[in-house]
Amino acid sequence: MEFTKITNKRINEEYYRMKHSSGLEIIVYPKKGFNSTYASIGTKFGSVYSKFMFNGREITVPDGTAHYLEHKLFESEDGDAFSKYAKVGASANAFTSFDMTCYLFSCTDKFRESLEILLDLVQSPYFTDETVAKEQGIISQEIKMYDDSPDWRVMMNLLQGLYHNHPINKDIAGSVETIAKITPAILYECYNSYYNLNNMVLAVVGAADPDEVLRIADEKIKLNEKVETSVIFPDEPYRIVKDYTEQILPVGVPQFELGFKEDSTNKYATSKELICTSILLNAFIGESSELYRRLLDEKLINSSFGNEYLEGLGYRSVIFSGESAEPKAAAEMIRDAAVKLHKDGISSRDFDNARKVVYGRLAAGFDQKQNIASELINNHFTGREIFEAVNMAAEITKEDINQRLEYQLDSDNCCLSVVKSE
Repeated sequence: MEFTKITNKRINEEYYRMKHSSGLEIIVYPKKGFNSTYASIGTKFGSVYSKFMFNGREITVPDGTAHYLEHKLFESEDGDAFSKYAKVGASANAFTSFDMTCYLFSCTDKFRESLEILLDLVQSPYFTDETVAKEQGIISQEIKMYDDSPDWRVMMNLLQGLYHNHPINKDIAGSVETIAKITPAILYECYNSYYNLNNMVLAVVGAADPDEVLRIADEKIKLNEKVETSVIFPDEPYRIVKDYTEQILPVGVPQFELGFKEDSTNKYATSKELICTSILLNAFIGESSELYRRLLDEKLINSSFGNEYLEGLGYRSVIFSGESAEPKAAAEMIRDAAVKLHKDGISSRDFDNARKVVYGRLAAGFDQKQNIASELINNHFTGREIFEAVNMAAEITKEDINQRLEYQLDSDNCCLSVVKSE
């Protein structure tokens, strides 16, 4: 087995990747001058994977199972992984998103020991009735905390206003009721379905040597047979559920999210689509745009305002978020501007400025270990390549952006979510 070197002369960056004999994708991104290393291993199993086919069988699991499984993998018969990391001086964490679960660590020395802990962690499941029951209380408290979080509620309320059937409208951690149904058998079934090394990727960034990573992997990885899994999603209509949702919570300034739902497919967005969207949004409402200045001048937004493109299998939405004393007025101005944008298109000046901003942001991202590892894993699961984006940002045309606009920012298919005090 040998690594393949991937280079980008435009930004003078390179990394190495290989398909290990176990099926695990291994990606190593050495960074000269860095004295620390960041490593993450991910599996393509997130909160929306609540119904799937495994070896010809249809399986449905309770909402929150992927997040629950993430918590439980830190425990093993020979101790807790966090305690092991503490002994070698590494900082460790994990997260579950809609589409994946990742386990990670950062260290300045004892890299071998830290990577060994990581590989052991994802290969040594240990679930008992007693430990699973104990975790229910811990996660129940976490769920209740998020239920009281304005940041989280404004987002989940928006997704529930946008999506009828897709499980993205469910909380990642599930509910107190759904996690009470999780058993060791369910966790083992999900583990065996999705924690197969053929469904996983390891990314190591920083003071890392590809040959050393491979030697450790050869020693620690347990070979397993490839399994067949496929997620099942219900049909999702194009139209939103409702155009407004509101929740009362104690906040100093009302928080809002305005989401524009798109026609979704069970395919990930391409690198070109993502870059076109990024340039489009920067031209439309970036910090140097006319719309952004108008919103600021009329005190309809503050420095908390931002945007994101949320996309995955079966869902795509442009989301604007921030604080506003008048969220409905802010949303109306954005919707009206979207109507005008569809009529006029992006100007050459706005396109040129936005493309430079996006290109600079992408290039700067290659100086951040965590950002690189996250992008490597995400791109592997979505069939994209990390250098594609920066190349396309340099080569994309205004016509490409205006063509992308045809599928985005439909002012008749958006929902405003508001969290405010009484």
